[in-house]
Amino acid sequence: MRKRILLADDDELLASLLNFRLEKGGYDVHHSCNGKEVKEYLATEMPDIIVSDIMMPYFSGIELIDYVRNELSSKTPIIIISSAGNEENVLSAFDLGANDFISKPVSPSELLVRVARELNKI
Repeated sequence: MRKRILLADDDELLASLLNFRLEKGGYDVHHSCNGKEVKEYLATEMPDIIVSDIMMPYFSGIELIDYVRNELSSKTPIIIISSAGNEENVLSAFDLGANDFISKPVSPSELLVRVARELNKI
């Protein structure tokens, strides 16, 4: 059975590129372009891993980590990707329970390796 990835990023071009590479890598990908769509998806599905940008409309990646860890009580791996890779964002993401952090621009091949690494820990 193919592993499911929730890809949350409002950058449509980057999301298309990452979606293509992840699907080619053997994963089923659901893309949400804002935090509202993310919450709606998580209300009915829990993916095997979440890849999320920090800066999204309606619900940030930081809020997403808090929501998944505390409200949903899920240990689903979360990889944060962001061009806002300042130390405060990185530390906040890890403090709330992110498993990994990648600064943009994101290499689709690197993301594929990091996703596989996190899924192999389960």
